[in-house]
Amino acid sequence: MAQEYQQLLLKNQLCFPLYACGRKIVAAYTPYLKPLGLTYTQYIVFMVLWEKESVNVGQLGSILHLDAGTLTPLLKNLEKEGYVTRERSKEDERVTIVTITKKGNDLKEKCKDIPIELAKKGSPFTEEEAQELYRLLYLFLDGR
Repeated sequence: MAQEYQQLLLKNQLCFPLYACGRKIVAAYTPYLKPLGLTYTQYIVFMVLWEKESVNVGQLGSILHLDAGTLTPLLKNLEKEGYVTRERSKEDERVTIVTITKKGNDLKEKCKDIPIELAKKGSPFTEEEAQELYRLLYLFLDGR
């Protein structure tokens, strides 16, 4: 390829290995989540709700780096399944509050060993490398 097009080579893209790793990670979770009827995105929503119990959609989107267009249908489905409730804030009607239900909290028990099972499969990184990767990825996510 001509020198002027080197920036278009896949091997010169940082975005591609990040994208491919993301897909690989989601694929690794799928055998554990599918029997529970969950997608990876639903799983990370539950992780936030298990920690916070109640959060507004804007905060949830900020924590998960997801927009309302992605979250709204996902949350509607979780509400339909009885895992969460959604209601308008009494202080500001424009704000929707999502709260985990007992059924949603009960799912935590079924999910608690997923990280352990994935860790058993091993990582290509040393502990120090994993911590550095985590730090670098959050630098990118946080917009530095």
